[in-house]
Amino acid sequence: MLQVLGSRYGCCDGVSRRSFLRVGLLGMAGLTLPDALRLRAQAAQSKGGSKKDTAVILIYLGGGPSHMDTYDLKPEAPTEFRGEFKPIQTNVSGVEICELLPKQAKVMDKMAIIRSLHHRNAGHAQGTHWMFTGYEPSRPQLTTNEYPSIGSITAKLRGSNNRQLPAYVSIPNAPTFGNAAYLGAGYNPYGVESRGGAGRFTLQGGLSIDRLEDRRYLLTELDRMRRDADASGVMNGMDAFIQQAYDMITGPAAREAFDLNKESAKTKDLYGTDPLGRDLLLARRLVESGVTFVTVNQGGWDNHGQLARSFQRMLPPYDQAVAALIQDLSSRGLDEKVMVMIYGEFGRTPKVNAGGGRDHWPNSMMAVVAGGGLKMGQAIGATNSKGEFPIDRPISPSDLLATAYHVLGIDPSHQFKNEAGRPISILSGGAPIQELVG
Repeated sequence: MLQVLGSRYGCCDGVSRRSFLRVGLLGMAGLTLPDALRLRAQAAQSKGGSKKDTAVILIYLGGGPSHMDTYDLKPEAPTEFRGEFKPIQTNVSGVEICELLPKQAKVMDKMAIIRSLHHRNAGHAQGTHWMFTGYEPSRPQLTTNEYPSIGSITAKLRGSNNRQLPAYVSIPNAPTFGNAAYLGAGYNPYGVESRGGAGRFTLQGGLSIDRLEDRRYLLTELDRMRRDADASGVMNGMDAFIQQAYDMITGPAAREAFDLNKESAKTKDLYGTDPLGRDLLLARRLVESGVTFVTVNQGGWDNHGQLARSFQRMLPPYDQAVAALIQDLSSRGLDEKVMVMIYGEFGRTPKVNAGGGRDHWPNSMMAVVAGGGLKMGQAIGATNSKGEFPIDRPISPSDLLATAYHVLGIDPSHQFKNEAGRPISILSGGAPIQELVG
């Protein structure tokens, strides 16, 4: 029963950017960490899975970043549309991005911009659900997943690339709709507290990672947590899955993966001192060590007012951290194996509002992709002259997710039964983006 901290961010409609306080809500059904591991071991036999060792890092920009001020600038548009920033040339001929992203401009040959992503729901909750699942939710007041997130699907069908590490991790906490729905709580993300030099799991009830080296203390706490969740108070002996749970939390693989102090000063400097840089460095360590799907959850992109001032503060550390991740993955030969995706729940209104900000706008938005053995160094699709809607190569959330499933070796037509016993496909439509997969 793992626990994460609350988020630092919020959105205008009151939808929290924090994850559930108990990651996976494992205790709801008396489901302990060994139980979750047992389920994941069984899932490895599922026909929808794959023996691939690929991985995905999703950088989720909660709140909805402005496409018009990052990757789809319109310098020829009227003043009230084009905003305050100028485009700069990247190292890919004909591809320009915001002047506040110069480090990414230098590695654009290792990136691809999708400028024609779109959907039709301007609510934070609904947009987030759509971008994490490929499904628009059926009701407006949504507080949890109706359909499983891509990370949960990955945990179910792929499992971890290293049995001593979880398959699905969220840093520093999970978006509200990054969960498993009818797949079961065992496929929700594991949360990470990533402060200082080392990230760590935090167990329920104040169980500290610093005490986990004491085997008797760990077993006592596992027993106590099991009794809290199971009225019978019965805890089986320390079978193989309990041993695996212990190894995952205390073993060398987890400790190595989470210890940022193992990194050189040069690598740390590459990522920068901003929390996002630290989180992306941790994400790289996790996928390199065997975690299959990592979500890095960064809020603060709900810029209804004073957008230019906010971006002058936010974009430079974001630029450094993202460019560092892409460069680092490439230098380690991981760009063929690890796909990076960057997006929020929607774009922003092409026209700047009276407060100097932009409002919700799902009709046109952007995504950035890198690695995964995909074709880089391109901008895919286009919006009209004012950035209002796609005019070339419209791309849906399902298309983007289908591309990630392609990298992961997961068949998006695979079906699971929901709570009512109805078979539901992983995606109801969409296809891998051909410009990326070839």
